Amino acid sequence: MGTAQGRFVRGRLRPAWEEEPSRAGLATKGVTLVLVCLGVLFPLWVVIVTSLSSAKTITETGGLVVIPRDITFIAYQELLSGGQVTRAALVSVGVTVIGTLFSMTVSVLCAFGLSRTGSVLHRPILVFLIATMFFGAGLIPTYLVVQGLGLTDTYLSLILPSALNVFNILVLRAFFMSTAQELIESARIDGAGDLRILWQIVMPLSRAVVAVITLFYAVGYWSAWFNASIYISDPDMLPLQNIMQQLVIKQTRPTGLAQVINTGQLSPLAIQMAVMVLALVPVAVLSPFVQKHFKQGMLTGAVKG
Repeated sequence: MGTAQGRFVRGRLRPAWEEEPSRAGLATKGVTLVLVCLGVLFPLWVVIVTSLSSAKTITETGGLVVIPRDITFIAYQELLSGGQVTRAALVSVGVTVIGTLFSMTVSVLCAFGLSRTGSVLHRPILVFLIATMFFGAGLIPTYLVVQGLGLTDTYLSLILPSALNVFNILVLRAFFMSTAQELIESARIDGAGDLRILWQIVMPLSRAVVAVITLFYAVGYWSAWFNASIYISDPDMLPLQNIMQQLVIKQTRPTGLAQVINTGQLSPLAIQMAVMVLALVPVAVLSPFVQKHFKQGMLTGAVKG
């Protein structure tokens, strides 16, 4: 009886056009999900195991290691011992934190201003922002602007050229427009200004979309390498992604690791895999905390308003 009632409740919660799934359908979905998870996790597993393998194990397997043997943390110890990779990781952390704060501050202020339909030059500014999504000046004019402002070989060149994303602003604007106007009007009657309304009313109600957009900006800054490749010529100022590019594509060795590699204590492949792991750790750590906000933040911000 309980089982039948449970089936009835589940069936009632389904849309009228959706049939009850068959056992074969459920089994197919389960197998598909398992295969997709394996396809995502297996390469990550290989990268982590290889980064923890000794030079002897990597030589015996002929390259990437699948089954862990002779686990050692020497690759991470050498990378984080204060050399080029450590400096690049600190650069990436600094650029990500400062850039995300700057981008979110400007994006939230811009989106809140555009969400007030009676604000000054509301429509021209909105049209101008949307136009930039379809028309761009190109790489050479952008480089000339950055060079003309004296930003080359500075950390600002890693932040300002990509500080704003119009799509993110539009999502924030749509979410802000869905805020109950009664709350805002009540706050205005009580004497609250725009900044106070934004901080004490709009932002607490928009935590989901703010969390999602913050993650988007943070991942963008952390994963960026192109700006540094064209604006930065000093090797000591390169972020972690550019060091990883040099290791994997150009097969260069970070400063300070040549001796330990030449003596056979460490494999260049283990160094490459360890740098990849270091580059993936922040995203892997932050994503689960923001995952619950993705559906509410993106769908509500994209549909409402």
